[in-house]
Amino acid sequence: MAMFRLRAVTGSFYFRRFLHGGAANWDQVLEQLGICSGEDQVLEVVGKNKAKLTVNHVGCAMGMLWQFQREKPQMLRTVEFIKSHPEFLTLRVLAENKIELMEDFTLVDILYNVLRLNVEPYDSLVQHLVSEAWLRLYRFPMPSLSKFAVCLSDQRLQHSPLMGQITDVLNQKLSAIDDARILTTLMVSVSPLVSPHLRDALIVKADSLLDTMDPSHYNNPRRVVQFLRNIKYSYRPLLEKCNHILLRNIPHLDAENISIIMGLYQSLQFNNCDFRLAAKQRLMELVDSSTDPFSFTKLFVALGPMAGQDTKERLESTTLLLAEEFNAQQALAVAETLEEIQCRNLHLIQKIVSVVHKNLHVYKPIEIARITQALILLQYQSPELFTKLRNILVHFLQDSVYPYEVTMLTRVLSMLPSPQLDEGVISRVEAVLPQCNLNDLNTFAMAVAKWVRNDPSYRHNTPSKYVRLLQTLNRCGHERLLKADRLDLVLEELKYMSGEWFEEMLLEETMVTLQRLENQISWANVPEMALFLTRTNHLCMPLMDRIASVTMEHINKIHYSATYATLLPFAILNYNPPRVDKLFDICIQHFIPHISFFDPHLLVLLAYALAVADCFPEDLIREIFNVDFLAKLDSQLETLPDAQNMRIRLRLMELNRAVCLECPEFQVPWFHERYCQQLQKKRNGSISPLQQQIHKMLGEVLGEINCARVAVLTPYFYKVDFECVLDRQHQAVAYSELSQLQISDDGKVRWGSDSVGKERSEFPPGAQRVAVDFLDSKSFCKQSRHMKGEAMMRKRHLEILGYHVVQIPHFEWNSMELSTQDAWKEYLRKKIITELP
Repeated sequence: MAMFRLRAVTGSFYFRRFLHGGAANWDQVLEQLGICSGEDQVLEVVGKNKAKLTVNHVGCAMGMLWQFQREKPQMLRTVEFIKSHPEFLTLRVLAENKIELMEDFTLVDILYNVLRLNVEPYDSLVQHLVSEAWLRLYRFPMPSLSKFAVCLSDQRLQHSPLMGQITDVLNQKLSAIDDARILTTLMVSVSPLVSPHLRDALIVKADSLLDTMDPSHYNNPRRVVQFLRNIKYSYRPLLEKCNHILLRNIPHLDAENISIIMGLYQSLQFNNCDFRLAAKQRLMELVDSSTDPFSFTKLFVALGPMAGQDTKERLESTTLLLAEEFNAQQALAVAETLEEIQCRNLHLIQKIVSVVHKNLHVYKPIEIARITQALILLQYQSPELFTKLRNILVHFLQDSVYPYEVTMLTRVLSMLPSPQLDEGVISRVEAVLPQCNLNDLNTFAMAVAKWVRNDPSYRHNTPSKYVRLLQTLNRCGHERLLKADRLDLVLEELKYMSGEWFEEMLLEETMVTLQRLENQISWANVPEMALFLTRTNHLCMPLMDRIASVTMEHINKIHYSATYATLLPFAILNYNPPRVDKLFDICIQHFIPHISFFDPHLLVLLAYALAVADCFPEDLIREIFNVDFLAKLDSQLETLPDAQNMRIRLRLMELNRAVCLECPEFQVPWFHERYCQQLQKKRNGSISPLQQQIHKMLGEVLGEINCARVAVLTPYFYKVDFECVLDRQHQAVAYSELSQLQISDDGKVRWGSDSVGKERSEFPPGAQRVAVDFLDSKSFCKQSRHMKGEAMMRKRHLEILGYHVVQIPHFEWNSMELSTQDAWKEYLRKKIITELP
């Protein structure tokens, strides 16, 4: 074993570096270091040879100390033992005294190693090494520059002038870099400072080097994905290239790397089906070997949200066994994962909480916020613990000077019950508001709204402290929009905006700002702009026209998968001027050749959006309603969160219904009967008081109560608010005069118990079935009477099913003109009877 260790060390990177000159450079100290098999022996050699140690000896010893640690599993590392050892202090003193004698690579290597050995950034050795490196910066070879940039990132100096100079060097020497490892490491380090021009150049260079590197080096594509995450730029061609390399390396990835990659993908909203399925399979293979707290925590975080019920229970059992061995960070990670998988194992939750509780003193402000949020969402009950957490949050908040930190602490604090808000909290929030972006301002507004509702004095009037805070919020929001001059930054801040404050105070001004920056809409930001308009339900025709124009002009630059987001507002908001038909045709021609490369869930969403717009490309429909595709979709859905899983299954059902009704020539079967039956059982089938009131009015309008039916289930499981039958003279036909309407288990409307397949045979000649649908505000665009696409599609489908459809908008029914019973009845008579063709 000693001989093996000797070979391993003497063949190591550090040792070879100091022997590069051959036998002439051999000396006794290096020989003694060369036979060391552990850090204690290295430190012993240092202690015995203090007076003889040269710069090379110091550099070699430092490198070996970290190399020995690096080779050990995390839980077996002895960094604290090394850091507190007197001979390590000797090494540090010697290194500090010999800084000016160090070669460039030795200087950077020693800085890198002492940081890895947990020497604090404020230590005099670290500061002197950084200062000397700064002086030599422009002469560093690229490998040393790359490693030095990592050292600065470790010290949280990503935004420093020194990192700015490294960014400048990278910009100047980019064309000369031919090593993917050096490039990708620099990309991650300088990511906070890159300009759009340098960003694009780095992407081109990384794309080129990924093609020439060893495909087994998965850290390079992982760092590229991390760079894209850091700059918040989801560049699909490069993402897909990285994903392809990572996918091939899945058999070699451990749970930690898989967890990191999936977290990066999630941040970039890159949900690759093939990677998720392969990652799940690999993680399942690692379950039996992940038995220590470190490896199991990584496995649990990555696999838990994707696992089936049996696997989740097995993971929870193992978590229970290991709970008392978790450190503070592991307990936090497990608690957040338990919340994500909606764990209801109270014994397990209590075990994790006990570990968290005894480590509260070691957590940082953001970590305390994350813990509190996880426990609230887990519905954990402990007033004593939450009081303690609240006090810690308030303490951290009052001391914090970072806007992002104050924002998160405030948001979580507002989730806790609080009879009285501290003035110190309000003062701290007010102090950071001018520095906050739109999303942070929106977070504060939602927090204030909760505090106002929970304040006992709110029943009488809104306390002045909240009024002042809201006024400051409004002013800061308006000022930020007025000063905005870069569309991409505005869209980034708007990405997650929602809620009453935004809609009431900022939405209109946001639209004005977006129109002011309309000329900055490009092929690169069209999808983000389109998603924002869809999410806000705001039909802004000038912006929609600009999106259509840019898309049609630059369709070849837009990634095929982005056509979904681009077309979505046109379908959902039902905006269909003459040019839009051309837009849909161009987008369809663009993505059809790539449909086999779409993630299954995204293809379903795309097809549904097109169906809402009454567009059914045959190639797309046949791709989806294919046994192999549906099997792959099922596999993918098992790895997605429950809410997303249910949403995709609902959209598939609605697409299936639309195709069956509007494209019978495709001969796609209706295979959602059982799904719809289960859905109906979960939904509340009771009749509301308002429905009862309207039903009574309809009875008076039509002649008798039996002439109208309420909450009628149609074929293909549409639920109609009210239904009636009118004969050819537009007289209502009482249902007592017809066979009793029945809904069979398969959702078919059947007239009479023995008349299967004869739904219409009981109708009087020329009779017309009428569906009366009340449309609330969700059926219309924001602050508009423009009907949305899904309400239009529903009307089309009901008409195909044989109904005359009467749609009653909320703004007509609730208008001042219809404020009496008689006015409502007259309105119903006109809509149902008089206007019937």
